[in-house]
Amino acid sequence: MLADELNGTKYNKAEHNRGLQQAIDRSRGSIEFKHQNISAVLLGLGQPWILGYKPASNFQNSLILGVLRFLDSTTNWNPIENRKYIAGSSDQTLFENRTLWVGPPPAHRNELPPVQPESLDRVIDLGDPAARDARNRTLGDAGERCVLEHEMMTLRNAGRTDLADKVKWTAQDNMAAGYDIGSYFPDGRERWIEVKTTNGWERTPFHISRNECLVANENRERWTLLRLYDFSRQPRAFELRPPLNNHVALTPTGFLAHLR
Repeated sequence: MLADELNGTKYNKAEHNRGLQQAIDRSRGSIEFKHQNISAVLLGLGQPWILGYKPASNFQNSLILGVLRFLDSTTNWNPIENRKYIAGSSDQTLFENRTLWVGPPPAHRNELPPVQPESLDRVIDLGDPAARDARNRTLGDAGERCVLEHEMMTLRNAGRTDLADKVKWTAQDNMAAGYDIGSYFPDGRERWIEVKTTNGWERTPFHISRNECLVANENRERWTLLRLYDFSRQPRAFELRPPLNNHVALTPTGFLAHLR
């Protein structure tokens, strides 16, 4: 159903539920709630979930492992790829006189999150969503290509075709640069963009390297982080400018060990 939804194919949730009732001898409500549990696990893994199945907590670790096995082993369903942003796609025109929607960073919310934090912690412990996204270069490359086109179109719309022609996909040539896209502000100033992409919601955690943090702090007037989210449906984004600890809580996830 999720694959159909992402591809824009119609499906019948009620018919699917009835089929499962016959196959596993569970009630309609029980099956609905299990789908909501699956949505909660997908949220924790930084993946999209079926619209209409609001994420619900109170799931077992076995469900997390089951979803992970499915994501890692299934080859005919891959929400990682937004095909129109993949190199070699039949849709070569990424933007036709339009740019990526970039809004403000998510603010603190008064309402409860869709899943309680302790439930998400269990998912992250078994399969960190940011780490899984980081290991998937298809997603990262697609996000960077999307931002590359966005920057070029933004400059063209501002009448700076000369600058648009100079926008560079820096990470393709220099992985240690500390940013992915070398662009410009319309007034000619350099604009260095680090792109972080997820298929999940806007609050999905992401990894940032020590080098990226150093480059950000040393180049605060040039450097920015562009966070793309909901990429498999309709890519949207927000920017975070350094110092990053004004916007995010940076949690150590690894250590460099030197022999004594």
